[in-house]
Amino acid sequence: MNTLVSLHNSAFSKIEHMQGWLVPTLARLIFAGVLLIYFWNSAMTKIGDGILGVFKPSDGAYAQIFPRALEAVGYDSSQLGAFQWLVATAGTLAEFVLPALIILGLLTRLAALGMIGFVIMQSLTDIVGHGAGAETIGSWFDRFVDAQIVDQRAFWIFLLIVLVVRGAGPLSLDRIFSRQASSG
Repeated sequence: MNTLVSLHNSAFSKIEHMQGWLVPTLARLIFAGVLLIYFWNSAMTKIGDGILGVFKPSDGAYAQIFPRALEAVGYDSSQLGAFQWLVATAGTLAEFVLPALIILGLLTRLAALGMIGFVIMQSLTDIVGHGAGAETIGSWFDRFVDAQIVDQRAFWIFLLIVLVVRGAGPLSLDRIFSRQASSG
């Protein structure tokens, strides 16, 4: 029995030593594989016409972010105010910039915090603005694991919390700039 315990401890102590680089690196890899294209595609639906379209949100941007306000003005986004423009523009930029920062490992902790806030606002908009039903919202401690909001987004936020707590890991611009700052 002591041999089994010793073998177990030996094998898992090696894995434990890898966690410093393994956990944040895998978190960024999983973010890239699962959420990067999701957020970038979502951002693309919000861009208006022209080269500076990111600063001219599309009707789709307002429909996604302010569904009730857009409906109230007869789906004429030109009747919405500066606040709605600012939120739509900032949201679109955030969907491009924050995931890119996480992938690059640059300002990773701040970008992950920003993404957590984004996911929370996205979820609230889905529930309040779009009137998501109970099946879409879901609940914890039930037998269903596929609710889009409570179940899926809990995993998204957990992944982002790992990056807030652990940082980007060794394969990141954060690490390169940290080394340069400490040596110079």
